[in-house]
Amino acid sequence: MPATPAEPAKPAASLASLDRSDAVGLPLHPLLAARRSPHAFDPSTEVTSQELATLLEAARWAPSNRNSQPWRFVVGRRDDGTHKKILAMLAAADQRWVGRAPLLLVGAYLTRSEGGGELRHAAYDLGQAVAHLTFQATALGLHVHQLAGIDEPALHAELGLPVEIRPKVVVVVGRLGDPAGLPPDLRDRETAPRVRHHLGTLLLG
Repeated sequence: MPATPAEPAKPAASLASLDRSDAVGLPLHPLLAARRSPHAFDPSTEVTSQELATLLEAARWAPSNRNSQPWRFVVGRRDDGTHKKILAMLAAADQRWVGRAPLLLVGAYLTRSEGGGELRHAAYDLGQAVAHLTFQATALGLHVHQLAGIDEPALHAELGLPVEIRPKVVVVVGRLGDPAGLPPDLRDRETAPRVRHHLGTLLLG
């Protein structure tokens, strides 16, 4: 008799305290409707090794141009040297809150294939991998905040990355914390309604 498929993981109960999914106009999967990019992370919690492996496995199975799979990640855990290096490379405004998160991932991509050809769609492919990772994080009760405003050359040098690797984004991962601990400007953003363009504005022609 075939095994019964496992039910999808449910979002953590902590989502309910700041649930803004009622702004979604059409029925979506609950994990998509509940996804948000918080600034408030709980500094007392960790991302387990199993959770980290699951996030990276989700990224591994993302689609890519010609199955090139050009994404690469640098892992920084709270208080280790890599976490500190990544944090130091962020803008001062982001350093105010990012340090509370237990996990920082640098999302990077290969610029050339093993044969030396240019991987022109690698940045797009990395985006898909991070999207898969983000969806899986929500399923695990984790939250992701992506930061693209980074000094790529400086981060590349600080982490000692190979010349063919280009860092593109810092992915902040953790569990929701109390917005009351944020600076006033971020606290207001944390609790404001989610806003998206009207669906019709996405269509051209």
